[in-house]
Amino acid sequence: MSKGTHFLGQPILNQLLNYFNKQKILQTSREMGGERYVKSFNAWCHLTVMLYAVIMRFDSLREITSATMMEWRKLAHLGIKDLPRRSTLSDANVRRSHEIFGKIYQQLYLTYKDKLSADSPSGKVPKWMKKLRIIDSTTISLFSNLIFKGVGRNPKTGKKKGGMKVHACIQGNEGVPCDVEFTSAATHDHFMLCPGKLNRGDYLAIDRAYIDYAKFEELTQRGIIYVTKMKQNLTYEVTKSTWYMNEKGLMQWKEEFVIFRKDIKSKNEETGDMEKKTIEHHARIVTYIDEKKKGSAKVIRLLTNDLETEYEEIVAIYKARWAIEALFKQIKQNFPLRYFYGESANAIKIQVWVTLIANLLITLLQKCVSRSWSFSGLATIVRIMLMYYIDMQGFLEYPEKDWEESLSAMMESPPEPVKTEK
Repeated sequence: MSKGTHFLGQPILNQLLNYFNKQKILQTSREMGGERYVKSFNAWCHLTVMLYAVIMRFDSLREITSATMMEWRKLAHLGIKDLPRRSTLSDANVRRSHEIFGKIYQQLYLTYKDKLSADSPSGKVPKWMKKLRIIDSTTISLFSNLIFKGVGRNPKTGKKKGGMKVHACIQGNEGVPCDVEFTSAATHDHFMLCPGKLNRGDYLAIDRAYIDYAKFEELTQRGIIYVTKMKQNLTYEVTKSTWYMNEKGLMQWKEEFVIFRKDIKSKNEETGDMEKKTIEHHARIVTYIDEKKKGSAKVIRLLTNDLETEYEEIVAIYKARWAIEALFKQIKQNFPLRYFYGESANAIKIQVWVTLIANLLITLLQKCVSRSWSFSGLATIVRIMLMYYIDMQGFLEYPEKDWEESLSAMMESPPEPVKTEK
């Protein structure tokens, strides 16, 4: 019986694990104390089981252990000699630090960074895209305010749902986080705005939650361009205002050169006393009409420290910010982040890190395949065939090959019967 043209001697899960360096992962875990008092369920086994669970979208430890029992022969080939019990996996999620999985994610990202940032074949990517950084956060709702502090005001019922914020920074041409931080949902977003982590000439696309005059002025001094959306209650002085009309005499766009002032307290290095200091930040407000917003025109106001660039480019930089919104939506739709495999903060963070690792692996797979696949379609295919012995790369390039060859063989005329002499 033919095994098909896509047959391979290792399941798809093992092909995904080939992106990792097993020895480097174990070394990292030992250095960070993750292998202390561990007999058999090391960091590699922990990563393999969690990655299997996240891709398969299991909702509980019972589902994970039941599934691994059915797949024990295939998992044995991946280096898992002893099937983990629920208590073993639960204890590992509590004891092994989530920072180990964060380190694994960073190592994987840095190893394949060049593939993620490959230029578009069409060559239509603007020059600023390679230097663009996008910062935003998403809230993951949890079941208890005891684990992470909840966000917003206390409701009248007295019941407040806890939550965790995942703060992420992505490069404009990569589509996956290059920097990730976890906080409670009550933490304000602007702590991720760190001018010291950016380089001169970088572009920064951010939401209006990150508006901070002191940091904006520091960005300007460092030669970093930011674009954000205006808040309605900002106070500023207009030094110059220009309206640009279209052929019908209607406003096409408007620019205002403004000065923001803010009094802050700073410490005098010589005397050590606290002194009052006024910050003056020069910026530009670009107002334009967005006619594609839900089928009707809408006035959009953008704030930037770029005083010269054409308004179309400023608008394009801000619109590129939606890449991070699409990333958050992609992760929440394709991976299990509604149910968690533990109630401790460490267990929840491990699950989020492994989810980000799975997202990075499928994104790499999407970049390496020349055939056009949507992320959700690719994630579904990988989930269905995760333990199949199929050449993942070859199948994704030409999934109809087996079917076409079988159909062609069926259409051929049957061979003539061989005559035998009596």
